[in-house]
Amino acid sequence: MHEAIIVFSHLRWSFVYQRPQQLLARMAERRRVIFFEEPVLDRESDPFLECTNPAPGVLVCRPHTPVERPGYDDEQISCLTPLLEELLHEERLERYVAWFYTPMALPLAATLKPRLVVYDCMDELSGFLDAPKELAQRERALLELADLVFTGGPSLYRAKQRHHARVYCFPSSVDAAHFGLACDPDIEHESQRPLPRPRLGYFGVLDERLNLPLLYALALSHPEWQIVMVGPVLKISPETLPRRDNISYYGQQEYAQLPCFLAGWDVCLIPFALNEATRFISPTKILEYMAAEKPVVSTPITDVAEPYGDIVFIGDGIESFIAGCEGALALTEAKQQEMVRAMREVVAGTSWDATVRSMEELLAATRPPHR
Repeated sequence: MHEAIIVFSHLRWSFVYQRPQQLLARMAERRRVIFFEEPVLDRESDPFLECTNPAPGVLVCRPHTPVERPGYDDEQISCLTPLLEELLHEERLERYVAWFYTPMALPLAATLKPRLVVYDCMDELSGFLDAPKELAQRERALLELADLVFTGGPSLYRAKQRHHARVYCFPSSVDAAHFGLACDPDIEHESQRPLPRPRLGYFGVLDERLNLPLLYALALSHPEWQIVMVGPVLKISPETLPRRDNISYYGQQEYAQLPCFLAGWDVCLIPFALNEATRFISPTKILEYMAAEKPVVSTPITDVAEPYGDIVFIGDGIESFIAGCEGALALTEAKQQEMVRAMREVVAGTSWDATVRSMEELLAATRPPHR
């Protein structure tokens, strides 16, 4: 059995199933994984940890504290430190890796004596809406402390590699077998079946990264198209989402249900705005769409346009995006087959299992300096 990993995350395990869950659920097959979440407000009791086992080998710890300030704010640290110390004692953790998804949790490192410190940088969090002002300073400190830095895509890799000697690019991968289920139209989700065709769909978080005027224009341009949006609304007001008869919102769905929605789509969308929150983004959904062998239309996100610009339609601006959707729906059978061949080649070249193997090799080979 490998040494344990204790993870500090800004994302909840029960939220959208993405990179942290894909990697850590696989790592938990060989090692204990403790997933320490941001605290939730609880004025009724003394601070405590709510612990669950959502996957084999994974212990999720959600702190409850009476502190109003959200996240890993300085005011939270005095409550979180004793909870973390008690957890380390109860779990008898002596040899372990500290794994950070957010630099904001860095003050908790003072409690730890890990063999290695890993920073898995999956997003440029400082560009997100409501980012804490201390984030940039804490990231600099985390980069000084970390033994290994992983990035979620090539754009982030280029941004971070000059700040650390051991930065490795591990783009988000795909569970091909799971999303390949969407190639079978019979598995389509019951709630979506009444919608007419064609259907253009998106799954993921609905937040400041979405280009809402683009979505509205898309629905307006072709009232016969059905725009299907699957995912939770976060950090933006639901009232700001475009409302048209041909736009349907299905809210957050279980990971297991995503292929069922995907199975009934004619085109998959990545309608991201070009802003600070998307500058370094490497969307996992591009490969998940490809595993379903559906045409994809995206705005010119760097980590989509550079590697996949010859496979997916890139729409730079509203008119160009709408034209991309028209082109995706008008593909000849020969062009569709050519696109599917290219997608299969991309998907065959990556897997979460391979990513985990490579990360595990680096963990095993890295000898940290004396702390």
